[in-house]
Amino acid sequence: MSNGLSKQWALAVIAATTLLGACATTNTPEKDNYVLFRELMPHSILVLPPVNESVDVGATYSWVTTATMPIAEQGFYVFPVAIIDEFMKENGLPNPEDMHAAPLDKLGEIFGADAVLYVTLTEFGQKFELLSSTTRVNAVAQLVDIGTGQVIWNGKLDYADSGNNSNQGGLLGALVSAAITQIGESVNDSTHDASRLANSQLFRSSRKGLLKGPLHPEFAAQMEAAQIAAEEAAAAATAAEGATSEAAQ
Repeated sequence: MSNGLSKQWALAVIAATTLLGACATTNTPEKDNYVLFRELMPHSILVLPPVNESVDVGATYSWVTTATMPIAEQGFYVFPVAIIDEFMKENGLPNPEDMHAAPLDKLGEIFGADAVLYVTLTEFGQKFELLSSTTRVNAVAQLVDIGTGQVIWNGKLDYADSGNNSNQGGLLGALVSAAITQIGESVNDSTHDASRLANSQLFRSSRKGLLKGPLHPEFAAQMEAAQIAAEEAAAAATAAEGATSEAAQ
C-alpha cells in the first residue's frame, strides 16, 4: 500500500472513530438520580428542625412550619414537627445541631420513621440590596434512609422574591420603595410566606424535587413509568454493545 493510500486510510479511520464517539455522546441517556430513592422508597419521613446559618434567629422554626405540607402532598407521612422538636429537647437535644447528630438507628427505633430529612439554611430573611428589598430562602437538604444510612435525595434551594419593587420615581423613589417594603415585611413577616413558596419549589419540583410517595394517587403510575424507562435503557445499551462488537469484527 502506498504512503498516500495509507494516509487516506488512517484519516478515514480517525473520522469514523470521531463520528462514532459523537453519536455515542449524543445518545447517552440522562443520568437517573432517583434509582436509590425508588429502591428504598420511604413511607414516612422525619423532618428535623434545620440548622440555621443565616442571620435570622427565627429562621429555623419559620422554615420548619412550612415544610410539612409540601412533603405530605407528595405522598409521604410526615411526623408532627412540633411534637418531634419538643421530644428532642426534653431528651437532651436542645438545638438543631444536636438533633442532626443523633444516631440514625436511635431515630428509627424511637420514631419508627423510614427516612430523615436534614436541612441547613444558608440564607433566610429580607435584605436591603441597593435599590430593592429582597426576601431570600437558600438551603441545602438531604433525605437519608434510616435502614441503610444512604442519601436517597439531595435538594438545593435558591429562592428570591423582590416583591413589587420598581424604579418608578427615579433613584430616590426606588430607595424609598425598598425601605418601605423592608419595614412592611418586618411588621408582616412576609418571609414566612416566602418560605412556604420556597419549600413548595424545593420538594415539589417535577425535575429535582421529591418523588411521589406511596400515599400519592399517581405513585403506581410513576413507578411503572420508571420501570419501563429502565428496561428501554437496558435494551438500548445491549443493542449498542452488540453493534460495537459487530463493527469490531
